[in-house]
This record gives sequence, structure tokens and C-alpha cells, in this order.
Amino acid sequence: MNYLFSITFLVYFLSLSFPSNSERCNPQDKKVLLKIKQDLNNPYHLASWNPDTDCCDWYVVDCDPKTNRINALTVFQANISGQIPAAVGDLPYLENLVFRHITNITGQIPSAIGKLSRLTLVRISYTNITGPVPSFFSKLKALTYLDLSFNQLSGSIPPSLSLLPNLQALHLDRNRLTGMIPESFGAFAGSSPPDLYLSHNQLTGSVPKSLGNMNFTRIDLSRNQLQGDISFLFGKTKALENADFSRNLFEFDITKLEFPESLIALDWNHNKLQGNVPVALTTLGNLQQFNVSYNRLCGQIPVGGNLQSFTYAEYFHNRCLCGAPLPAC
Repeated sequence: MNYLFSITFLVYFLSLSFPSNSERCNPQDKKVLLKIKQDLNNPYHLASWNPDTDCCDWYVVDCDPKTNRINALTVFQANISGQIPAAVGDLPYLENLVFRHITNITGQIPSAIGKLSRLTLVRISYTNITGPVPSFFSKLKALTYLDLSFNQLSGSIPPSLSLLPNLQALHLDRNRLTGMIPESFGAFAGSSPPDLYLSHNQLTGSVPKSLGNMNFTRIDLSRNQLQGDISFLFGKTKALENADFSRNLFEFDITKLEFPESLIALDWNHNKLQGNVPVALTTLGNLQQFNVSYNRLCGQIPVGGNLQSFTYAEYFHNRCLCGAPLPAC
């Protein structure tokens, strides 16, 4: 018994005399994170960022279990003021970068982010950042998800974003973007085009016909000042599931359009569409949302499919449209 006690005491004594360094966090990453905290004026949201503790255990950051390098910085709904620190660009193993629902974040997106070649997800949204959409994002070839929505970004959309080979979703909606949709968006570098969200901006001109070469699954161009014919975005062989073109100036005859069986939602309200509601819509068993109100359509609404399941509100304010759910012709 005395022998076991002696061994236990010796181990305890040695542990005090020679403390083990069990901290996982890379020292350089820790230094950068503390600089980020300082640049953000030491907010309470980052109170766990204590230099005496392991930064892999800090709030809103993650460490890669293999390399112990910081690979995610996710700041969400924080009471933080200031600009996104340029020091973020000194976390070379960062894969996920999020600043979201932080209305007191201002300034421009720092160019230092362009150094982060491992980034797969960037979500800077619901802030008050200003300035242009940076073209440097096109150099981050690992990006699969780019969300810059609900900000105050202005200027034109960089055509080079189409060069991203792995992009699956592009959110530029709810900003103040101007100019035309880039012609290059008809030639995305990946095997399939990203889900494209450009709504609630000030985009003008015609949609480039090159976009007809892409097999979009989800596309939202609503609430802009776009005009002309977009019939080339439709067809039986397309993969389209959700499409919103509402509140623009589109003007073309939709009578003979055809649609993929995959179509779930189609919104055309508040445009200048002409002709009749397409008979081809009666064959779509998956159509759950449909709106052609406030256009210039005429004739009887075709009977069949889900077209009669929609309400009066989805069809009203057309030139001479009639038939259920509108009054009889």
C-alpha cells in the first residue's frame, strides 16, 4: 500500500514540476485571432478568446482535428461594430468564413480574404458592408458557396465569378448592384451551373441569351429592372425546379413555352407577359407555386394539372384572362 502511495505521489509531483503542453491551437493562428479580436474592439461576443486558454476551444472557431489549424470562423448575430479585419486573411487553413446578421459591420470586404485559397464557404450577409463585389473571389477555386446577400454592395457583377469550377450557389441578392447580368454567366466553369440568386437589386438590360446554355436548377432574378425575352431559359430538357422572374419588365409571348417535369415553382408576376397561359403547364404534376398576376395575358386558363389549385390572386390583373379560378369566360 505504501509503495502504491509513493508512486502516486511521485507522478503527481512530476506533473506539477513538468507541466505538459497539451494546447492544440497553432501559436500563429492564436496570434492572428487575438489580432482580429483587438481590431473588433474586444467585443463581449469573443470573451472566450482568452490568451491563457486553448484557442481550439474558443467560441465561433473550429480547429481541424488532423492539423489543429483554425479552419472555420463563424460569427453570427453578434453585437459587433467595425469592419471585417484584414487579419482574417492570415488564417491560411480557413475553409469556412461567416459574418452574418451583424448590422454594425461596415466598410468593404477586405482584399486579404483573397489569400485564403482553401475557402469553400463564404457567407457575409445581413451586414452593412459597402463597396463592390470583389473580383478576387474568382481566384478562390475551392469555393462551393458564396453568399453576399442582404448587404449594401454596389457596382456591377464581376464576370470572372463564372470561373469558379466548384461553385454550387451564388447569392448576390438584396444589394444595390447595377448594370447587366454578365454574358459569362452563360458559361460557368463547373459541370453544372450554381443556384443563382440576383433578386432585389437594380440590374438592367436583357438577360444574356448565353444563359440558355446553362441548365439552372434554381434561378431568382426577381425585383430588378430586367427586360426582354427569357423564353430561352425554358424547355422540356431543362433541370429547372424553382424560378422567380417577378417584378421586372420582361415582355414576350409565353403561349407555346414548354417546361421540364421537375418544375416546382414559377413566379412571373408584375411583368408584361403576353399570350395565353401555356397548355404545357397542365402536364406538370410537381408544380406547387405559380403566379402570373399583373401581366397582359388573355384567353382561358387551361384545365388540368395543378392550374386550378391556385387562387384568384395568382391570376388576376391580366388583360383578358378568364376561367377557373377566375370568372368564367
